[in-house]
Order: sequence, then C-alpha cells, then structure tokens
Amino acid sequence: MKIIVDAMGGDNAPQSAVKGTLYARQRLGVDIVLVGRKEDISSCLEGCDTDGISIVDAREVVTMHDDPSTATRKKKDSSMTVALTMLKNGEGDAVVSAGSTGALLTGATLITKRIKGIRRAAMAPVFPSMESGFMLMDCGANADCTPEYLLQFAYMGSFYAKRLMGISNPRVALLNNGAEETKGGQLQQSAYKLLKAAKDEGRLNFVGNIEGSTMFMGGADVVVTDGFSGNIALKTTEGAAKLLFKELKGVLKKNPINKFAAAILYKDIKSIAKKLDPNEVGGTPMLGISRPVIKAHGSSNDEAMFAAIRQAKAFAESGVIDDVMRNIEYMKIGEEA
Repeated sequence: MKIIVDAMGGDNAPQSAVKGTLYARQRLGVDIVLVGRKEDISSCLEGCDTDGISIVDAREVVTMHDDPSTATRKKKDSSMTVALTMLKNGEGDAVVSAGSTGALLTGATLITKRIKGIRRAAMAPVFPSMESGFMLMDCGANADCTPEYLLQFAYMGSFYAKRLMGISNPRVALLNNGAEETKGGQLQQSAYKLLKAAKDEGRLNFVGNIEGSTMFMGGADVVVTDGFSGNIALKTTEGAAKLLFKELKGVLKKNPINKFAAAILYKDIKSIAKKLDPNEVGGTPMLGISRPVIKAHGSSNDEAMFAAIRQAKAFAESGVIDDVMRNIEYMKIGEEA
C-alpha cells in the first residue's frame, strides 16, 4: 500500500505531514510518497528512519488565496497537482492533503476524475452521536443540488458506512425541517420520493426525514443534504461545540471547589473532548472520485495527519469505489450531462 501525501498543504506544512508520515510508517507499515519542496521535506526528515518514505519534488504550493477553480490548472508543479496526477497514473493508492478544500475538490474532479455516472463528488465528514456516529454528506462541495445528486450521495454514503464504519445495514435519512414526508422545499420533497423508491426496491435503508436537532441523538448513520445546508450544519456544530467547551472551562476554573471537581472529572472530560476533536477523525473522504482522496483539516497537527493517512489506507482497501461502480445504474435517473 502506497499513500501519496501533499506535504505542502495546510497551516503546519510540511512538519505535520512529515511527522504524520513517520507515525504511519511505524504504526501502519504503509509506504509514503511526500510531495513538495524537497529541501523543506528533507530538513524535517533529518536524522529519521526514512525506510519506505520517498520524496517527489514539486516547487509550487496551492495557497488559500488561490482561486480554487483554477489553482491546480495554473500551478501544474504544485504539490497538490503533482500528488493528484500521480494518483491518476497509478503511482499510489490514495492521496491525503490538508490544502485548500476547493482546490483539492476541483483538482480531484479534473485530474483524477469522477466515477463514470456520478454527477458530483461530495464531502462526507463523520460526526459523533449518541450512537456510533453518522456521516453528513454533502458538507459543502455542492451548494446547488438536484434530487439525483442527493440520491447518489445516499448510495455512496451507505456504501462507505457499511465498509468503513462497520454498519451492516446503514440507515439513511434526509436532512429536513420536519419529519413529515411533505416537509421541505421542492428539492427535499423530490429527493424524498427517490430515496423512498430506492427503499421499496430494497437498495437503501431509507428511514425518512431527520431534523438538525435530532441528528446527534441517533436514528441515522448517513444524513443526506445539499452542500449549502450541510455546510451551515457543520459550521454551526463546530461553533456550538467551541462555545460549550469555553463555557465549561470557565465554570470549572471559577472557584477552588469547581477546580477540585474538575480534577476528579479530568479523565471523563478529556474523553469527551477527544470524541469531538477533529484531529482524532483524520479527514473527510471525497466520495464520487475514481480514486481515494482524503481532505485533512487545514490546521491538522501530526496526529491528525497520521489519522488521515490511516483513513486513506482504510478507504483504499475498502472496496467502496467498486461498490459505487457496480451499482451506478440504480443511481441515475437521466442521461449524464
């Protein structure tokens, strides 16, 4: 197994990518190709065991200031472009990047290409819940969606949840402003009909609509939505979690009695924080791309990059892409544009 890592992507590059790679070699035994400025990567590897680690020199870097729609096309010698091209050419089994989300999605679509028949790739982060967790897709790649997009997201999310989350019959729900079948706008109502038809055919375990207030309580393993709504849900959740922990921290430091209580509860509080820490998850898979691509968080540290590499390995070994290709005929409702 060989994982290609965009070593120059993210706020902590290339240090986080290099350290994450070293952890991956020790814990996973995978071969790693670090793509980026050779001298910068080599300096981070100085004195380390580099067995199974290689460097491919790429002089340019895609930054957050670059136009996502043209970045990989204009910067052909960027670490991101070179990494995706290598994946396309079969020189690795998956790509991990903490670089610009928009540029990575566009590059993966134009260079590595979508699976034939898939209309749009989707980003699908996994959130914790009162049960085992759930996948939200799309979380921002596609602001404007058609009912067919949501149908395809449901299938892809279901395959991913089954293969990588270990859920035998993933429950798929449609994010909506009410549980009733008639809720939502035209997009949600049309998508509901498609998802219900797939359920009636025995192809999806569609459980109906789910509201934002109940997503984290359980009841669904895959929550399907358009990227606009999904991104708002994602950012709202992140903001609420930050507020909660900030307020909790203030309470626990308020007086000596609270500090004593905090010391007693330290392990339990730490376990909750760990469950909600995006660095523990690793990254977000880009489903619908013909080869595995993982988007790591832009502020990923070394442990987060390791987790993203671990996730990329699991994705490459999972067979999810093969599942999508085998079932593409059930995921289309018209001729491909």
